[in-house]
This record gives sequence, structure tokens and C-alpha cells, in this order.
Amino acid sequence: MSATLTNSPASAPTLLRRTPPDESPPSRSAPRGNDTAKRFVPWLVAVAFFMESLDITILNTSVPTIAQALDAAPLSLKSALTSYALSLALFIPLSGWLADRFGTRRVFATAIGIFSLGSLCCGFSVNLPTLVAARILQGAGGALMMPVGRIAIVRTFEKAEIVRAMSFVVIPGLIGPLVGPLAGGLIVAHFHWRLIFLVNLPIGLLGLWIVHRLMPDYRSPKPAPFDVRGFALFGAGVSLLSYVLEVFGEHSLPLSRTIALLAASLVLLVAYWRHAIRHVHPLLDPALLRIRTFRVSVGGGFASRLGIGGMPFLLPLYYQVGLGYPPVRAALLIMPQTVAAMTTKIVISRLLERYGYRWILRYNTLFIGTMLVLFATVTAATPIWLIVSQAFVYGLLTSMQFTSVNTLQFADLGPAETSMGSSIGSILQQLSLSFGVAIASLVTALFLGDADRHSIPALASAIRHTFVIVGAITIASTVLFRELRPGDGRRVSGHRGIVDAPSDC
Repeated sequence: MSATLTNSPASAPTLLRRTPPDESPPSRSAPRGNDTAKRFVPWLVAVAFFMESLDITILNTSVPTIAQALDAAPLSLKSALTSYALSLALFIPLSGWLADRFGTRRVFATAIGIFSLGSLCCGFSVNLPTLVAARILQGAGGALMMPVGRIAIVRTFEKAEIVRAMSFVVIPGLIGPLVGPLAGGLIVAHFHWRLIFLVNLPIGLLGLWIVHRLMPDYRSPKPAPFDVRGFALFGAGVSLLSYVLEVFGEHSLPLSRTIALLAASLVLLVAYWRHAIRHVHPLLDPALLRIRTFRVSVGGGFASRLGIGGMPFLLPLYYQVGLGYPPVRAALLIMPQTVAAMTTKIVISRLLERYGYRWILRYNTLFIGTMLVLFATVTAATPIWLIVSQAFVYGLLTSMQFTSVNTLQFADLGPAETSMGSSIGSILQQLSLSFGVAIASLVTALFLGDADRHSIPALASAIRHTFVIVGAITIASTVLFRELRPGDGRRVSGHRGIVDAPSDC
């Protein structure tokens, strides 16, 4: 079956629909976007990434202040973080289908509008439940921005250009994490905490203007029907699982009811899996997991982020509650991570070309886990230069990890599989970050035991023990990258490793 293409203003073909078994697969060598699209698309996507990264990181150093203002315990405010990431995971499956149906330009603009509206609602929250509801609305907008932006990048650039294009997109996007913690600390120290969310509004207006003028409009003329049943099963299962992780840490439900809810969530997810392997156009296609590079990148990325994902919540909390630092100083101690991450983006393509995905992901994951464990050694007596150095090295390693897994997943996907692959990768990424925060909070609560949740020495000790556990989780995830072979991902990295077998096995 042939597919027609609709592009505006850039004439880059797209094929955003999974090919049913009875159709011939599309060509894997479709031409890419013109020079205008290549020049402007990375900047467009970077604006959206900046909004999201700023909003996430600007909140981290403000947790104690906002918790006090909303009359909640600091650990309870994790729901404002996990609800956002969970909302991203729930609504990301809609993004690929909406892009197929309405085009990347309209969906991208709508996403920025919803995100900005959610930011406005966050700014006027009066208690923790209203803040969580507003964060869910923010997540719905972010869910459309991330994968659609990634689709635009992959559709515009050749495979050999993807690493450099993605790295360029992330560098401007890293300005958010660079200024976010400091901006959050300054705002709560000198202004009202509500400004943390309201700063997104002018950025959103700028983004809407840029998208209207410059965003290419990739779409499919015959989008696949939306998998309503799959969306219901997957959404219910993931939401219930996230809820179980949160209430277990809060001890707000009897153990028997918690186990029953956990079992129900697993039943729903198994039901979705059985539905997906039979459906012609599933919400998330399990068939892509047959491609080794895709399977390892999303699986290994998910597992390693379970440990890493809790650190943006734990570190600022520990610096302020455990070490007694003010919000601004805590933010300054986190900034080296982002500076290091920006440095890595400049050289990551060369490192991948020289060493390949297999070597980097195996050893880099091990190094990250070790660094997480070392954070447990930080105390009030630790020299500032040592804390800064440790944060810098950690930023280097995590940046290399995220860029590697995010680009490897597209290495062996064809044009018709890009949209689905982007959705699956984005969903698992957000779920892992959400679960990472939930797991970190759960482990901290378990180490707290019966101690007063507001006791500073008890909370500081519990967080230090949690650093060891999340580090061990990250180290254990290294085993998933052992499936990679020397030549895997070479079309993206340019690495001349030994190719000992086809990638699709």
C-alpha cells in the first residue's frame, strides 16, 4: 500500500503509521527534511524542552517551602512530582496518533497551550490536591510536546545526523536545569513561591509564536484508528501501580488492601499485553521489542532510571533538610550537574563513534551507580569543593547515559516504526522517572520507620541510606546492557565495531 505525504512548510516525507502484517513494509531510506527544517526544528523542540526542564527542576529546590505553605510534610510533596511524570506517561500514547491525524504543528502548539494553562493553575493552587491536579494538566501538555518534538527531529535528519541533532536540542534544553534550581531558590527566598510556575507563561507565548511561524507539519494521510481499549487498560494499570507505590510509602492503607491494589494493577497490565499482541494497531506495539537495539535501549534505560530518577527529589531535600543549607545554596550545589551535562553533549557523538553503544552503556551505568552510593558519604563536614566535584562527575555520567539510550532506540527503526518507537521510549522514560521518585520516597519512608517524619536527623539518615539502595538498583541494571553487540547502533554512532549478527534478533 502506498502512502501519500503532507508537509508544510518543509517538504519532508513522513509515514507515521504501523504497517499491518499483510502490507509490505515501507522503505527504510526515506529522504529527510530540507535545509530550512534542519535549521529551525532543533530550536523549536529546544524551546519546549526548556519549558519542561525548567518547570521540573525549579520545583526541586522549593519542596520544603511549598510543603510548609501548603501544610504538608516534605516527603508528601513527592506527589506533585510523580503526578506530573505519571501524567506524561499516560498521555504520551495519544501524541503519536494525534500527530498522524492533525499534524505536528497543530499538536505541538496545542501542547504548549495546555502546558501553559497547567502552569497558571499551579500558580493559583491552594493546597496539595489542587497542586497535584494542576500538575496533571501540565503533564498532559508535556506529553504531547516531548514525543512530537522527537518525531520531528527524527523525520528531519538522517540517522547519521540524529546524535548531533539530539545533542544540540538538549544543550539549549539544559539551560532549564541550569537556571531552574537557582531560580527556584531565589524565588522562594525573595518572592512568592507561586512565581515558580507563572514564569512559564511568557516562555509559552514565545513558543506558540515560533511554532506558528516555523514548525514543519508532518502527518499521515491515513492514520491508524486509535486503540481505545488499549488506552483504557494501560492507563488504568499504570495509574493504579503508581498509586500503590505512593500510598505504600505513606502507610495510608492497610497492607492487605495495598497488596490487592498491586495485584489489580498487574492484572490490568497483563490484560493490556494480551490485547496488544492480538490487535492490528495497538496503542504500544510489543512487536518493536523484537529489535534488539530498541529492546535494550528502552529496557535498560527504564531500569537504570529507576535509581537515577529519585535523585532530583532527594538531593535538594537532603542539602536543605539534612545539611541545613538554604535553598539558594542547595541550588548552587546542583548546578554543576547541568554544566557537566552540557559539556558532555558537545563530545558525546565522538565518544560514541570511538567506543560504541555497547562499551559506553555497560560501564557508564556501573559508574553512575557507584556515584549514587558515594552521595551517602556527604555530610555537613564534607568540603564544598568535593560536593561540587562529585556533582560534576555525576552530571557527566548521567548526560552520557540519557543521550546514549535515547538515540540508540532509533538505530534500527524504519520510518513507519519511528512514531510508535518514540511513544514507547517516552512513556517508559517518564514511568521510570515517576517510579524512581516513588521508590526513593518509599525507601526513605521505610528507613524512617516509626520516627517522626518532621525529625531532621532521622530524615537525613534515611536519605543517606536511600542513596545506597538507588545506587545498587542502578548497578544491577547494568546486566540488561550485556545483550548489546559491538556493532549495534553503528548507523547512528558511526562506530566501526565488529558486527557479529543482525540487529533484528
